[in-house]
Amino acid sequence: MSRSKPTSIKKTSLTVLAATIAATAGWQACAQAQEADGSQGNTVIVTGTRSVTRTVSDSEAPIDVLTSKDLQSTGSSELATVLSRLLPSLNFPRPAVADNSSAIRTAQLRGLSPDQTLVLVNGKRWHTTAVVNVSGAAGRGSAPADLNTIPLSEIDRIEVLRDGAAAQYGSDAIAGVINIILKKGAAGGEIQAGAGQYGKGDGAQGNVSANFGTQLGDRGWLRFTVEQRNQNETNRSGADLRNKAEPLYGQVTQLQGDPKLKQTSLGLNGALQLADGVELYGFANGSRRDSDVAATWRTAYTTTTGTTLRSSLYPQGFLPIEQSTSDDVALVAGVRGKTASGWRWDASANYGSNTFDLDIANSANFSIVGSTQTRFHAGKLKNSQTLLNFDAAREFDVAWLPAPLTFAVGAEAKREKYEISAGEPASYSGSGAQGFSGFQPSNAGSTDRHSTAIYANVEAELSKQLSASFALRTENYSDFSSVTSGKLSGRYEVSKELAFRAAASTGFRAPSLAQQNYTITTTNILTLPNVGQQLVDTGTFGVNTAAAKALGAKPLEAEKSHNYSVGAVIQPVRNFSTSVDLYQINIDNRILYSGNLILPSALQNTLASQGVLVGAARYFANAMDTRTRGVDIVSTYQINLSNADKLALTLGYNHNDTSVSSIAANPAILTQNKLTLIDRQTINRATEASPKDKVSLGADYNASVWGLHGQATRYGKFTSPQNDPSTDQTFSANWVLDLSGSYHLRKWTLTAGVDNLTDKYPDQVIAANNLGGTLPYSTFSPYGFNGRYYYAKAAYTW
Repeated sequence: MSRSKPTSIKKTSLTVLAATIAATAGWQACAQAQEADGSQGNTVIVTGTRSVTRTVSDSEAPIDVLTSKDLQSTGSSELATVLSRLLPSLNFPRPAVADNSSAIRTAQLRGLSPDQTLVLVNGKRWHTTAVVNVSGAAGRGSAPADLNTIPLSEIDRIEVLRDGAAAQYGSDAIAGVINIILKKGAAGGEIQAGAGQYGKGDGAQGNVSANFGTQLGDRGWLRFTVEQRNQNETNRSGADLRNKAEPLYGQVTQLQGDPKLKQTSLGLNGALQLADGVELYGFANGSRRDSDVAATWRTAYTTTTGTTLRSSLYPQGFLPIEQSTSDDVALVAGVRGKTASGWRWDASANYGSNTFDLDIANSANFSIVGSTQTRFHAGKLKNSQTLLNFDAAREFDVAWLPAPLTFAVGAEAKREKYEISAGEPASYSGSGAQGFSGFQPSNAGSTDRHSTAIYANVEAELSKQLSASFALRTENYSDFSSVTSGKLSGRYEVSKELAFRAAASTGFRAPSLAQQNYTITTTNILTLPNVGQQLVDTGTFGVNTAAAKALGAKPLEAEKSHNYSVGAVIQPVRNFSTSVDLYQINIDNRILYSGNLILPSALQNTLASQGVLVGAARYFANAMDTRTRGVDIVSTYQINLSNADKLALTLGYNHNDTSVSSIAANPAILTQNKLTLIDRQTINRATEASPKDKVSLGADYNASVWGLHGQATRYGKFTSPQNDPSTDQTFSANWVLDLSGSYHLRKWTLTAGVDNLTDKYPDQVIAANNLGGTLPYSTFSPYGFNGRYYYAKAAYTW
């Protein structure tokens, strides 16, 4: 594509440039541009295409490319947090006092469920976590991939496809695809260390990482990554004002903030040339994260199932701590090559697993008379997947086409397994361990399924101006019927400065084994009619259990989607571009985790006859159909200054709105007992709890050895829904400003910065919802509630 030469501006003082950065409020330096020539538009992409020549600028669907430099532009070492800063379409709240969802947090693309975004690493499907988000946090009911297990130092770039792609990649790719591409080759390396702390004096963080390569004989290479990350907890809880009779009334008893954690990660990526045109390749990742997550403070006079919690163990009350260890493993090995006839082929094996082991500390089981035990092993969860995959692609010359047609075919076999292991008897006996009752033997067990898929893809330049592609994929699952997905997309170049693109596709997401089988009985704080908030034994039941069936549960079906998008790419000059993409995503049979069913005596007795003693229940269901409409806008502008100085500016905007098309019929047994499976709060959490608007403005100024980075992000309004409409709360929009500066000294780069410079916090939660003042901030806040964060980093590169 021909472009005019970049603008050149005569000498400008540093003062004027600093004022420019402040005026632009820190334009976001992400993705679509910023190479020396002013754009990454000519970067060849591998996501959403089988062609070897497709670039960002001629893609038929919107795609963001984030470089390793982009990923290091914030003070965070968490991948999901960094992505939420760089991508207007991605939301990553920081839930607290949310059980296991505080240890493994989830990200949302385009406001949809976290498990409706597919994560790939080097183009291979990444496994999902064993933890099901059954708390009241964003993405409730999902069990997606844990992005934070992958070290930033290991990543070369990330390609984010903002379009449905189930016809190309299979289940989960409804909202889009995040493809994480690892660094490769023997040359070069980096050692980095960083530290930071919040302005309140807590939450100290430290991380050390190294990434380097070595030759593997004269025909291959290996690349190693090691990272150690530590984080202390933050606390933004308010004074406990629940009961004046409490010994600690008016004091801070709760922890509401980021958990204490320690994570060690290891990575390996490599390739070896076996023969001309044949290469052995593979990568492996392993991480262990230890987290301490606070449960809800047990006051001295709290009761549960008739048992008073006050005892000689905790005469003033106590705060149970959920201590978890999350082990993540991924192994991929394959052989790829090219035949004499021009076929590119790739055969691979892929294994991934997540194991979540949980202990409860600073707790007690008061139903065991005379027990002084304060620590309990609550059980273990494990999710794993194994895939065998074969792809082949080739270009064919077609006489009436201006360029070769790309044809690709493939097949895949996948096996998934989900396991629940029981905790020690004292963790679940009677009322169970306070904070999180352990998994019972009746909850324990394993289940698996297998699936097979075949798929094909055709991409062609129909004329010098028009390109199009078509993809088709059929999958068969052992636990439900077959699913077929298709996608048609195209791009029309009106001129070198203007192009239009459009896509239409069908997609699906298979119900996860975790959603089908997660079963546990634990103690929750619920609001009872005419009583108020109480601790209630609550059962979550897999849809195939007798308890769930007695409450009207049915086997889960696949979610099915229809995606439509249309957009324009405008590039009037070489160093400026704008893309605008409108989209609509219709999803049928969306799987939601039900509300808390406060069981009347009749249903309690029904479950008791099965040996299940609970006062409330929950299960998963295909609950409703939704429609999501939105727009993405990305503009980039790079100005070449004198003395090779550069100023790169970017604007990013996302608007999305999800509405309910229909709600599934309430089970008859629940209607008879005046219960609603999918209540108002459950529906609105899926449609109202994430911001509908997000704006990112960024600026990067590079002058010789100095660099300045600024970013201002406006997070739109969001609503924390309740079943009682009078206690709904809509939180105000807020601007968050991040600034940093870097100095390059030979092979060293020194960076210092401040995230959330103006110390912005979300609105505080109203009294009706803040648990007596102990939980003053919403877990749905898209930028958390920790305030200003100071950090410094040093990197040595060779």
